[in-house]
Amino acid sequence: MSPRELRDGRDDGLMPLSSLDLDSVTSFAGLARAMAATSFGGRRLGQALDVCLAMFSDPECKVVLTLSGAMTVAKQGRIICDMIDRGLVQAVVATGALMAHGLTESIGLTHYAIDPDSDDKELFEKGYNRVYDTLELESNLNEVCEVVADVLEQCTPEEGVWSSARFCRAVGETLDQRDEGPGILRSAWRKNVPVFIPAFTDSEMGLDFATFAMKKALAARNDRERDISYKELFTAIPPYNPFLDLQEYARFVGDAKALGIFTVGGGVPRNWAQQVAPYYDITADRLEVELAAPRFKYGVRLCPEPVYWGGLSGCTYSEGVSWGKFVAPEDGGRYAEVLADATVVWPLLMKAVFEELDA
Repeated sequence: MSPRELRDGRDDGLMPLSSLDLDSVTSFAGLARAMAATSFGGRRLGQALDVCLAMFSDPECKVVLTLSGAMTVAKQGRIICDMIDRGLVQAVVATGALMAHGLTESIGLTHYAIDPDSDDKELFEKGYNRVYDTLELESNLNEVCEVVADVLEQCTPEEGVWSSARFCRAVGETLDQRDEGPGILRSAWRKNVPVFIPAFTDSEMGLDFATFAMKKALAARNDRERDISYKELFTAIPPYNPFLDLQEYARFVGDAKALGIFTVGGGVPRNWAQQVAPYYDITADRLEVELAAPRFKYGVRLCPEPVYWGGLSGCTYSEGVSWGKFVAPEDGGRYAEVLADATVVWPLLMKAVFEELDA
């Protein structure tokens, strides 16, 4: 057996690490950069700062922000507003629940802290809906229902058919007119940033949309009777077409010279946003037309889910390369994945980004 070489890492171009010296840190950006020279999650956060700055500073790049998890209940909504207001993102793809809970904030309502070991039956009886250690009041959601109904009464979508993006624009304009405080949809409307909710019916707003259609159907009954079976009641269908969202998003991507994605969590928003590249590929192949192949060049993901759970939230960017969703790193793709609770790392990362961009 030949003896091992005792080489110095610098000879092979390896990056030397440095012990984190907090006395020398004077800013959030400085902390993230110092963490980049450490290990594990700290290094990943520092790498994410570099990718974010490259992505947000690329004048040709359109950035898609995808959001899942209870981020607005967790009081991260102002970060989303800041990212939109600063022009850092050009489209948002989110869960309906996240947007509905953010809407309660936008109209001046409040979430409350709660001990997660509280009696959930008692919470239900008090009208409290628990999200881990936070409460969304049922009365808040009733107020959201009123906003939804007001928008549906007052606004008429193109061709008389709604999509999630069309509805979010209408809500955003309504919030701007009400002027009750900052809000994600208000910021998006002001900046002309489309907000897509692919699983729209999986949300309070989606349910409110459906109950509004049923209320209209009941009002149209000549006999005015309310003695109606559930089978008859649940036949009322709102004028809503999710394929309007799919095609609008595909056109948005087609106008981009470069694409970036900033993902919090995963789930449907992440997959729906990323599948646009395969959508272009199969469209070109099956329809025998010439289409440019869009690929995400930049990506930053904040999510604690590991690969071995098998969900899309834990899917790596490397796997996405195999689907044609992302540019391979050797071809210029730049990615960072921070496997941590977004409520811990997202504020730190964005504060560092803002400092660097404002410098």
